[in-house]
This record gives sequence, C-alpha cells and structure tokens, in this order.
Amino acid sequence: MTFNSDALVLVNGRVLTGNGPPAPLDVVVDGERIVAVLAAGDIRSAGLRRHDLRGRFLLPGFIDSQCNGGGGVLFNAEPTLDAVRRIAAAHRRFGTTGFLPTLISDTAEVMRAAVDAVAAAMREGVPGVLGIHLEGPFLSAKRKGVHDAGKFRAPDVEELLGLCAAHPGVTLLTLAPETASPGFVLRMLQAGVLLSAGHTAADHTVMRDALAAGVRGVTHLFNAMTPLTSREPGAVGAALDDPDCWCGVIVDGHHVHPATLRIAIAAKPAGKVMLVTDAMPPVGAETSDFVLGGRTIRCTGGVGGVCRDDAGVLAGSMLDMASAVRNTVRMLGLPLEEAARMASAYPAEFLGLGAVQGRIATGLRADFVVLDDALRVHETWVGGTSHAGDAAAPDASLPALRH
Repeated sequence: MTFNSDALVLVNGRVLTGNGPPAPLDVVVDGERIVAVLAAGDIRSAGLRRHDLRGRFLLPGFIDSQCNGGGGVLFNAEPTLDAVRRIAAAHRRFGTTGFLPTLISDTAEVMRAAVDAVAAAMREGVPGVLGIHLEGPFLSAKRKGVHDAGKFRAPDVEELLGLCAAHPGVTLLTLAPETASPGFVLRMLQAGVLLSAGHTAADHTVMRDALAAGVRGVTHLFNAMTPLTSREPGAVGAALDDPDCWCGVIVDGHHVHPATLRIAIAAKPAGKVMLVTDAMPPVGAETSDFVLGGRTIRCTGGVGGVCRDDAGVLAGSMLDMASAVRNTVRMLGLPLEEAARMASAYPAEFLGLGAVQGRIATGLRADFVVLDDALRVHETWVGGTSHAGDAAAPDASLPALRH
C-alpha cells in the first residue's frame, strides 16, 4: 500500500473503531481524510511523517448537537460570526470537533441573525461548525424551563423555510409536537429540517404520533417534558418505547439522576442514546455567571457545577463533552467505547452525517480526540489539523480509568 508523501501516520495509540474496545492501530491521514487504518507496525514507508500518540486513546471527535455557548459567549446574546468562532474554540479544548450552535427561543430578528452567523461560519470554514440548532420558539409554556415564554409563538412554515434557504448546514429544530400541525411537520421534513421534541406538554399519544410522523428524537430526555408514570407514559415513555427515537441526555449529575439514565439506556436499542452538553458561556471561560434574556444565571461548583436562575430553574449546563464522556464512564458505569460512541458515532447518525464523520474508518473525516488514561483531553484534530494548543490544561486530580 502506497500513500502520498505528505500523508501523516498516527502511531502508538489505542484506537477506537467499530464496535470493539480500543486497539493498537495506526491511522493514516491525508488532508482532511482518513486513508487507512492498519494494524500497528504494518506501515513501513520510511518517508511518511509520524505523530506519536504516546500510548493514549485515539477516539472519534465528539459531536454536540446542543451547545448554547462557551468561552464566555452566549449565542443568543451575540448571534455573530465572531461569537461562533469563540464558542467553537472553547469547545475544541474539550474534544468537540463538530457542533450545532444552539439558539434558545428568541425573536425572528435574532433567529435570522443566528442563521446568518452560522452560514458565514461555514463559508469561512470555522472548524467544527456543522449547522444550527433552533431550540424553540415553538414550545409549550407549561414546560418552558428557563426559556422566555413571551418569545413563544405558533410555527410559521414560511418563516422557517426562509431561514433554511440561507443555511448550508444541518438545521435542527426543537419544538413541542402539540404546537405543530401535521402539515408543518411534513413541510419541514421536505425541506430537510431535522425535528426534535422538547419543552413539551404532549401526552403519550401526541408524542407517539409525532415520532411516527417524522420527529427524529428528543432534545434532552426527561427534562422539560411529560414524565413516565404508571398509567400515562408521557413523552418520556413514548421516546423510550419507540425503537427509532434518538434521545439526547445531559450527563452532568444535575439534570437527570444516574440511575434514571441507566434505566433509559437499558430500555433503548444500542445507538439511540447520545450525549449533549446544553452548554452555557462558562464552559472554557474564567467567568461563571451570565445574563439570559435579562435574567442573571448563577453558575456554581466549577467544572461539574450547575447553572440556575434566581427561581432555581436549571439554565443549561457547565458541561463539556469530555466531561460528559467521563461522567458516562464513572457515573453510569458504561465502558469507554460506548461512552465515546454516545459522543461521536450516535450524534453523527442522528444528524445524518454518519457517512462522513463520527467514526475512525477509511474515507471519513480525520476528526479525533486524544485522551489519556484519566480521560483528559491532550489533542483535538479537526479535518486532519491538530489543535493541540487549544486543549484544556489536563486536570491532574482525575484518576486513571480502570482497565
């Protein structure tokens, strides 16, 4: 097997591919793509450049479909190209190689500015930007969470189609299914918009029918939706019962109890539960508190902490994807390979991008995260380019993973 002279070989790593645990493999990268994955030592071309992973884990880069901010920036407050750049840079420090800047319910003018900012970021090639997530404003006031119900309104087909026409990437729309007519859902699906349910008061029947009509999943399972009870399964029961429904989960120890998450993961087919951060400005920033819609959000506890408004309502998270993976291993007891897939392969499939990224395989994008035995990030690679200088300073207090 021959390779271009400028190809790069990543060697001496424990590489996660397929369905098994990490294995000693060499990965050849040429430009933005993976061109070969071979048994360690099989590549003998002396002319190829080599990058020594020093025995660390090489995992597919993390993909976050719900990211409201980072690096001190809230996307709602700054729906600009520069804000997208800063959010992307903040999350690259924690292994995120693909994400959707997420806009919480806002006015039509702010929505347009956000879509334009993300479109500009994609044209410029800001590393990691995959599209946009509009979380609202077609939500239920009964399950509003920290959203401003004054921004809620009925779904408007022409408004959404106009926004989508200007956007080259993935468009994910979180809505309460009870607010949308079958005609609206159909038009969105025809336009290529991915629909997810959230902030919903829908009962089991309404949620089940929405999933059958093409709603793809739920944005943050258990949070801001009707619960599973003995005689009314609610939106949660419908999501768990539907084998095709993807479920995003926020594994920060605050949004959902670990035992509840273990039950949910056991109830779903493999591949249908994925990690999301619901991240807010404190991720990757020295500051903590921030303002959302005129309300001060207090963030306490540092990494692994919690964000709440003055009424005690959860307001996003302080979670990054590397911490979400660690929490999935340590809090939920899942093996690293499954936690990593929940942060990479599964969200890629949810977003319709599984054929191009989310796994380490020949022909896919060279998006990687390099972790040590304590699952601390040392390098992040996006499209074959190392962003090792962006990595967060490793937390020496984290214990090594037990093998």
